[in-house]
Amino acid sequence: MNPTQQAEAFLEHDRAFRLGALDTEGSHPKTENLAETIAASLEDGLHILLSVDDDITPVGRSVLRSPGFDRLRCAFERAIREKRRIVFTGCGATGRLSILLEACWRRFWRRLPDKLSGLSLDSRGYADLVLSVMAGGDFALIKSVEGFEDFEAFGRRQLRESGVADGDVVVAITEGGETSFVIGTAWEGLDQGAEVFFVYNNPTGLLAREVRRSREVIEESAITKLDLATGPMAIMGSTRMQATTCELLVVGAALEQALSVFLKSALPESQYAVLPQPLEGYAETFDRLVDGIKQRVDVLSRLTTFEQAVYEQQGLLTYYAEAFLLDVLTDTTERSPTFMVPPFRQCDDQRSPPSWAFTKHPYRSTEEAWMSLLERPPRGLDWTQNDYEQMAAPANLLAGPPRLNNAELYKFEIGGGLDEARRGKGSACIRLLAGDECAGPDDRGAYEQARVLHIGNRVAGDAPDFHVDCDCAASPLELWDHLAIKLVMNTVSTATMCRMNRVIGNCMVWVSPSNKKLIDRGTRLVSRFTGQGYDQACHALFRALEEIDRRRDRGEEVPSPVAAAIQQHHGTA
Repeated sequence: MNPTQQAEAFLEHDRAFRLGALDTEGSHPKTENLAETIAASLEDGLHILLSVDDDITPVGRSVLRSPGFDRLRCAFERAIREKRRIVFTGCGATGRLSILLEACWRRFWRRLPDKLSGLSLDSRGYADLVLSVMAGGDFALIKSVEGFEDFEAFGRRQLRESGVADGDVVVAITEGGETSFVIGTAWEGLDQGAEVFFVYNNPTGLLAREVRRSREVIEESAITKLDLATGPMAIMGSTRMQATTCELLVVGAALEQALSVFLKSALPESQYAVLPQPLEGYAETFDRLVDGIKQRVDVLSRLTTFEQAVYEQQGLLTYYAEAFLLDVLTDTTERSPTFMVPPFRQCDDQRSPPSWAFTKHPYRSTEEAWMSLLERPPRGLDWTQNDYEQMAAPANLLAGPPRLNNAELYKFEIGGGLDEARRGKGSACIRLLAGDECAGPDDRGAYEQARVLHIGNRVAGDAPDFHVDCDCAASPLELWDHLAIKLVMNTVSTATMCRMNRVIGNCMVWVSPSNKKLIDRGTRLVSRFTGQGYDQACHALFRALEEIDRRRDRGEEVPSPVAAAIQQHHGTA
């Protein structure tokens, strides 16, 4: 279809994806002039960004005391005790969150025999109890898969393939509460006899009123709902920030507490006593963590300025990480759909522009790095055209089924070893450390600039170039280290993109409209900044999309179709 036909089809058939009334799509009053503030005073802008994380604490406090949370924790306890499986499902940021929760769980059990001599528990058996299902499989962890989140049938199929069964627990996590893929996993879990939880970040009443598919889940009494609504995001619609942070806090707390209860009953008291214990006040501890990070805004400012300078000199930045490689990869990959910077490219792709930031393990080969990052072999998708036909997939997927298998995933070379394309003029690397990590030898000498970033309580060793000194409490799944890294990385990457003019006010106009929700958001942004009506703005967006696709096919680094449509309207393209 040509752009006019595509726009008319969206306007006529996809009204269910008009989500502008939802809080997660709204504009936060604290950050209304964020881009302008960051341009004038970076530290003031960073304070504003972090102040939005204050919205999480009261919500966390309320939910952690709720019957729904207690039921979630008890379901986890039962599943662990009975050796049933716990399956986290998500799409985009919540898919990456699901994979992180699984990796944290597996890492705990892998390390446990080293902490406790004579361990009688089957570490491997318990490690395999937690699974993650991300829309598009593990491939989507590193690169967005267009359109997957729009179809319930895809969610149902992936959950079935995970082997979910009667008595298991399914936690379907969706920031907005309206993602079709995740809703599909909730229904499939129920059909298979699992105990199902639905976790989301919009007010229940608002969500039920505005989105029919969400209302059907909310009205299903067999599904337990956890409403984690914190209000609008710091950047309009960027649910990778406060929404997913709140989900990590709440769901992570339930999993840690359930694990601790099980271990207390299964281990001798002398062994249980040496393990980190869950904290009494998760919300209060989160509040202290955010306050600690706020005290180091000077460090965040220097780090943001460093990243900005690398990009402005057309340099490329490579992050090295080991224990927290997944956390760093999550932030760096999410920058692409959020701010329309080039995504990670595969090793056999010399046509696409390289990503501004990349992530590597300092010591392992690529396959070993993927294994270390996931704490298991990757789970790619091997769906054929016939599979897509059975699920009534749209024409674009039937015409060219995406290759999402492990062989394609391994083409993202995140292992050690130098990438010559990233060593040019202005190249830089940052070694990220957290917890009790110390920097060892790596390839930093191959870059023009090399820095060390440490987040959390620093152990002995050389002083890092950037130290975000915040109190990361010890806990079974290292939840506080993960939250601290997420807060710091999200804040710095957002501030950097603001400084690179990828944000207007608090709107990420440099967004990639890769699914129907983002087409709606892009249309609303074009309308907002041009004064056009919704229908007219939609047509302008699809015209810009066609031009951007032509430029991408030529191997160019392309602007956002949203930004291009706005510029074309104002005659500045």
